[in-house]
Amino acid sequence: MTKHIYKATVIREDRWWMVRIPEIGGITQARRLSEAESMARSLIAITLDVPADSFDVDVEVEKVGTVKVAERTALLRAARETAARLDREVQTDAESLARDLASEGIPLRDIGDILGISYQRAHQLVAR
Repeated sequence: MTKHIYKATVIREDRWWMVRIPEIGGITQARRLSEAESMARSLIAITLDVPADSFDVDVEVEKVGTVKVAERTALLRAARETAARLDREVQTDAESLARDLASEGIPLRDIGDILGISYQRAHQLVAR
């Protein structure tokens, strides 16, 4: 059975992190961001009269002052996913090219030079 996940949105106000749990209409605060989840968990457990380990909490920093943290971190996550996908594609293409060159009798050192990688890395790509 999967646990229910409550979303906690966090914003910075003065010296406090304000932690809102919209689903229960609750708000609490934390001195440090690292305390946000436990404060949200406590508020949810007390408000709903349920054990604190009977649900999960997803904490998202929404904004700090005028900085829209949630929007910008979403963009960063998307960029990282794109970079990882492109990295996998480059790896696949490099392996294919290395094998094709090796099948044409090109020495591993030359394959490394063509691909801009070490002899050892060229060997790894051909051996896969």
